[in-house]
Amino acid sequence: MSNTITSDIVYQLINVGDPSLSPNGARVAFAKSSIDHESMETVSHVMMMDVASGESSRFTSGDKDSGPRFSPDGKSLAFSRPDSKGRKQIWAIPTAGGEALKLTDVPGGITDVAWSPDSGSLAFASDVDPDLLPDDHDPKIDPRVREVHRIRYRADGIGWRGDAFRHVFVVNVASGETRQITDGEGEDSAPAWSPDGARIAFVSDRGVEREITNRTGAYLANASGGEIEHISSSLNSVAALTWSPDGESIAVAGSDVDGANAGSQAWLFTLERGSEPCKLTDDSISPAGGYSPLVPAPEMRWTSDGRILFLAGHQGQISMFSVSLADDELRQITAGGAGIGQVTYSAGAARAIIQNLPTDSAGDLVLIDLESGSTTQLTNFNQDFFQENPAAEIEKFSIHRAGYEIESRLMFPSDFDPTLQYPLILDIHGGPHGVFADSYNPIQQVMTASGYLVLAVNPRGSSTYGVEFMKAVLQDWGGEDYRDIMASVDEVCERDYVDSSRLGITGYSYGGFMSSWIVGHDTRFKGAVIGAPCTNLSSMYGTSDIGVRFGEPHWGGVRKDALEAFLDRSPLTYAPNVETPVLLLHGEADLRVPMEQSEQYYVTLKRLGKVVEFVRFPGGYHGFVRSGHPRMREEYLSRLVAWMGEYVGSNVTVPEVAEPEAVPAND
Repeated sequence: MSNTITSDIVYQLINVGDPSLSPNGARVAFAKSSIDHESMETVSHVMMMDVASGESSRFTSGDKDSGPRFSPDGKSLAFSRPDSKGRKQIWAIPTAGGEALKLTDVPGGITDVAWSPDSGSLAFASDVDPDLLPDDHDPKIDPRVREVHRIRYRADGIGWRGDAFRHVFVVNVASGETRQITDGEGEDSAPAWSPDGARIAFVSDRGVEREITNRTGAYLANASGGEIEHISSSLNSVAALTWSPDGESIAVAGSDVDGANAGSQAWLFTLERGSEPCKLTDDSISPAGGYSPLVPAPEMRWTSDGRILFLAGHQGQISMFSVSLADDELRQITAGGAGIGQVTYSAGAARAIIQNLPTDSAGDLVLIDLESGSTTQLTNFNQDFFQENPAAEIEKFSIHRAGYEIESRLMFPSDFDPTLQYPLILDIHGGPHGVFADSYNPIQQVMTASGYLVLAVNPRGSSTYGVEFMKAVLQDWGGEDYRDIMASVDEVCERDYVDSSRLGITGYSYGGFMSSWIVGHDTRFKGAVIGAPCTNLSSMYGTSDIGVRFGEPHWGGVRKDALEAFLDRSPLTYAPNVETPVLLLHGEADLRVPMEQSEQYYVTLKRLGKVVEFVRFPGGYHGFVRSGHPRMREEYLSRLVAWMGEYVGSNVTVPEVAEPEAVPAND
């Protein structure tokens, strides 16, 4: 059955997320969001579902409500709702029904909300900006200059940071009294209450090297404020944490690997005061963390019977695992062709609900009985869409080269016929520590629906294949990672149904770097659509919001000591070799890979007389292609399809059959 997926997919899918399971496991609250095509606004409602019947209904009245969280006693539901300035604030509503009450009015907005064990307070993180102007300030009448005092003065997706830092606060539900718990120079996130409610553990990047490294740690503070204690000094990074039921230990998703992979969790540790951390897992899995405030860390849970439940990456997939503290037994709870985005547990961890992310749907909520392992799908809001537009079939394959297994996914058009030949689009993920996982990818689905085969390679540097695999890309961008990708392309091009004379290439961020690197080193691609590429490592070092702390370990050290390496591994250097028609797509508000990277590449290619176009997306931050303005996301997809159609062509061809050689007649 063929499908008709186009760039309109932006408006057609309903998204389900932010699940919160009631303490008794009987109900689940979640956020249901979609795009209003007329207003171009994302509409988000908090829903409540009876788990037994599967019936759900809207539970809050706002059109931008999200982040529901059941209180431990099950009587209240906290959620977030933006104020008139667009800053999220905490609201609470009785789970038996009633009026919602606004609990916070903090100028820095809220993120990472956590209930206290007695259900009387909520901890959250919020920005504290010493230079914050009043809401009624008019910049036209009273413009202000901005002073810069540190390297990390901006953040992609957030904007100007100046001297602001994110700190932990506590609000009392009954009185509405809000107090700040942490201060100092550090971005604090993921607050977690001790079982007795006396202390709050949290993750922070505070420290003397926070400006130039990605180091993070686990910290402790009294719930009433006061002195802050660092409890993970022997670790290089911490991204998520959970308390033991007795309050004596903390488990964290963290790493003792120094350098660029500080934010890439490799192990679980238990932390006790005055003791060294105990490693609970090995390099075969990668416990998942977050990137606060844009991507909260998934919940970990320490059970009363001595197990720790967590999400982790393994071989291109995010699954649920548990590890036993008694014997270090590691058990994979979920398996199969679906990844997991978010998770929530009942009070006794007998049940969990996951945001399931399979390859053939946009994601739904699934109930897991953690004792029997049985699963029940709870939502299916996109059923009609996927019945009419089935997802592309996927084949996984691997090649072995230069010491590693390189895994790829090949996606097929829905009306695929192996007796015909199809053009192939190579798609390259970002990172370089990103990964093409077992989940639905709208960009790839639009390309297969347009008639292309799509090849998605996970070269060395990709996550979920182990720390050494990730580290193999450091200071070697455009080296073995490039050869991993091209060897995988060569492997696929040997297949009879691949028209190797019609290859296209696309990628975003690091994928944009690699796309521009490839067209500067290989002329076989007929069209390239390159999103937010790193093209000049030397200038990106100084203009990106992570240029120093990311660039130094990845590209060869401090720029003044590595100018030759920066130049040698910059795609801009090889622009004279480009023969492929190039379309550059870049968000104007991108602070991660600043737009000047595309500007330099465009001007250079244009001056050299190459076929190149440059499209700028107003207001687009680095992640706009997935969560930005819907019109801009639609435009990105439509221009991708149009460029490939013009220069690669999506038509299917019949393979030429060689004429048999004539056999001379016998005399």
